[in-house]
Amino acid sequence: MVRRIASQVHKQASRLLRANYLKQRPVWYQAVLDHPPLPLPARAPPPRSSYDTSSKKHAAPLKKTPGPRPLPIAYIEDDIRRQFFRDHPFEAFRARTLTEDGAIEEEHPIQGAQWTRLRQRGRNPTPEDAIRFAVHLHEHHGHTLSDAYSTAIGQFRSLRAEHQIATRFAAQEAEAYGAVFGPSVTERGHAAEARVIAENALKKEQMDEGELVARKRWRMIAARGRGAGAWSRGEEYVRLWKEGVRPDYSPALTEPIVRAGFIQQSEQTEQTEQTES
Repeated sequence: MVRRIASQVHKQASRLLRANYLKQRPVWYQAVLDHPPLPLPARAPPPRSSYDTSSKKHAAPLKKTPGPRPLPIAYIEDDIRRQFFRDHPFEAFRARTLTEDGAIEEEHPIQGAQWTRLRQRGRNPTPEDAIRFAVHLHEHHGHTLSDAYSTAIGQFRSLRAEHQIATRFAAQEAEAYGAVFGPSVTERGHAAEARVIAENALKKEQMDEGELVARKRWRMIAARGRGAGAWSRGEEYVRLWKEGVRPDYSPALTEPIVRAGFIQQSEQTEQTEQTES
């Protein structure tokens, strides 16, 4: 009888009973059917009765206590700054000095309700000045956030345009009096780009010359006067074979070798000629 594992003994007994190989049920048969062994694989959960699972269905599920989480921190300046740089992306590329002085910058004397226009802080405001002015209008003058932002942005653009026009006319006046200005930042950038392009082109030419030299070094040079003419369909080969002429596939042994300006024949060629003579 084939050896069975514990989870298959009662199944085999059921098959034998249906085939009438067993005339009566074994004593253990009903008990095993009521409480079957663990199925394979052993990691699979065994079938549970309603008696075992009834208490767990009515039990309240355990809730995991969430850990402490910090509350979100939000400032009005962050929202205005995000919107400002979304509307003026090129302001992020404007050069700024990040060097700190020995002392902290003092507060501007114009504060509170006295600050009504952005020009009171200077004729060339920075993005942070416009952001602070918008927050100031919202907190001290009762403007809505959208109205405060539009007012601050309008004054900021006006002052920037005024400063740009004044700078341009000042440069033209200086040139009229004989001042000579060096290359601008844009011109220096173009010069650096042209220099890099020229260096890359020179490197590419050098690499191309090296490849050409390497190809010439290993290029096959076919000997002239050999293999020329039309195909003779093997007639020439058959004719030479009938005459007893054997083909020679070693031209290096029969051709003259140039050494120190003299043409010398190899020793093997001389021996071949002596044998034929």
